[in-house]
Amino acid sequence: MSLHPVLAAVTQRIRERSQPTRSAYLARIDAAAARDRGADRMGCANVAHAFAGIPSNDKLRIVAERAPNIGIVNAYNDMLSAHAPYASYPDIIKDEARRHGATAQVAGGVPAMCDGVTQGTPGMELSLFSRDTIALSTAVSLSHDVFDAALLLGICDKIVPGLLIGALHFGHLPTVFVPGGPMPSGLSNSAKAKVREQAAQGLVGREELLEAESQAYHTQGTCTFYGTANSNQMLMEAMGLHVPGSAFIQPQDGLREQLTREAVRSVLGIVKARRFAPIGRIVDERCIVNAMAALLATGGSTNHLIHWVAVARSAGLVIDWDDFDKLSDVVPLLARVYPNGTADVNQFQDAGGPGYVIRELLDAGLMHEDVLTVREGGLREYTRIPAKQDGKLSWADTGTSGDDTILRPASAPFSQTGGLKLLTGNLGRSVIKVSAVPADRHVIEAPARIFDSQDALHAAFKAGELERDVVCVVRWQGPRANGMPELHKLTPPLAVLQGKGFKVALVTDGRMSGASGKVPAAIHVSPEAASGGPLAKLRDGDIVRVDGVKGTLQALVDAQEWAARETLKMPAAQADANGHGIGRELFAGMRHNALAAEEGACTWL
Repeated sequence: MSLHPVLAAVTQRIRERSQPTRSAYLARIDAAAARDRGADRMGCANVAHAFAGIPSNDKLRIVAERAPNIGIVNAYNDMLSAHAPYASYPDIIKDEARRHGATAQVAGGVPAMCDGVTQGTPGMELSLFSRDTIALSTAVSLSHDVFDAALLLGICDKIVPGLLIGALHFGHLPTVFVPGGPMPSGLSNSAKAKVREQAAQGLVGREELLEAESQAYHTQGTCTFYGTANSNQMLMEAMGLHVPGSAFIQPQDGLREQLTREAVRSVLGIVKARRFAPIGRIVDERCIVNAMAALLATGGSTNHLIHWVAVARSAGLVIDWDDFDKLSDVVPLLARVYPNGTADVNQFQDAGGPGYVIRELLDAGLMHEDVLTVREGGLREYTRIPAKQDGKLSWADTGTSGDDTILRPASAPFSQTGGLKLLTGNLGRSVIKVSAVPADRHVIEAPARIFDSQDALHAAFKAGELERDVVCVVRWQGPRANGMPELHKLTPPLAVLQGKGFKVALVTDGRMSGASGKVPAAIHVSPEAASGGPLAKLRDGDIVRVDGVKGTLQALVDAQEWAARETLKMPAAQADANGHGIGRELFAGMRHNALAAEEGACTWL
């Protein structure tokens, strides 16, 4: 199948737009790759320090036998259910490396916070910036510069983007990402959402709500909804940075260890064959477009409209929301996974999972097949599903959809478009995810109610002040204002209002969780209010139109009045409160330096 012309055009625009920065990036990684290996290049004292703590046999392999040395960057902690399994992975990796005449060292650990724990709390204001902190920690881990390859262990929301950003600054290294898989299904996501809405109305108490939440989040593995963490895993498959089909194999499955060992074999395969496939060469403009197509085809997390801009910049590539918007017009929606449907990721995997989606997109000309991956067989390898046969790994063709209420072919999709829409107008540039929003809610026009915090919206809801058609505007939530927290705690009350028949929408310069969906939300509004953006001009009662069909975000205010209206500044007391407590003082520099959401909210450019 020939490449779809829109996909080809978007890729070419990215290539042309990025030519100066991409050329400079490739020159740097080629120069790094051309150096002698670390143990040969460094002074004796440097080498002795680097390998003082490892077994003598491993020292011999690295220094005398010049064996490949793999750096492990591990996001393990047992606060995150998804990352708890990583406790045992380094020993498995070291064992497998030795079996193949190589060595491995834990180069470093990176922090990993759980947005599910910090939702609605001040800790969430560190969440977005944890991505760049993870990128910095990855760079520190690899800065010892004695590694021939790297394995990156991470799954959840900011962790994979952070690891990827950091790794791309060591773009000369062959690199494989090692996932851990989702937890087994517990309480369904739909049932969990219903209890949350009941709690928001006071119909159930804390005991019932905690019981429901504990049934949903009950053991090791990622959460089972298709939020940012599991969208990360889909994108890693589409970019060819995983062992094929490894994204959604549960931690408790015996196949999991075999896939981890295969990650070692895969990265060593690049090194030993001297196949020039370092991560900086794999992640090119075609690879980024493949990730964007996979995100759109599966109704993935809106957080990636920020994260993948930053990832692309790390590889010298420049993308923006126009690119996502143009692709969304032609990439069909192939998957219905909560919050974009009722199925969870385990059911998605059983129906065919990433392999099915990638095959359908490739066959429809909606992904680039001529790309490098960590596997010699290329992206077609990622259309197959792993299994264990006679004690060994094998892969089988995906076949037809195992459940056409969850996965459909590109010839008969759930929707002809990807469900993400760029919104523009006198309120700035924003994005809306309409794939999970009822069709009769794609356009909302109503009076605005302005809030300076999510707590203020909750208070108004509890006081019964929002029982009407309303566009709730929550400002001062951008990267520079308070670190751009997710506002997922707003979903239950807004869903209750929508369920009562009111026309309701959210407009904010903050983020929404990857698990948010059925309430129309114009998010990531740029420029943000704290940078003088137009949300700071809005007043209570202004009529706001959120149009997910035409792609507009407009305050229906007379143009002369709008131009003359004062742009408010964030209240000084609020700005001061945003900067203190739960470690927020330490992130003042990041808030000050953060770029706009459409520029990836990067703090390092």
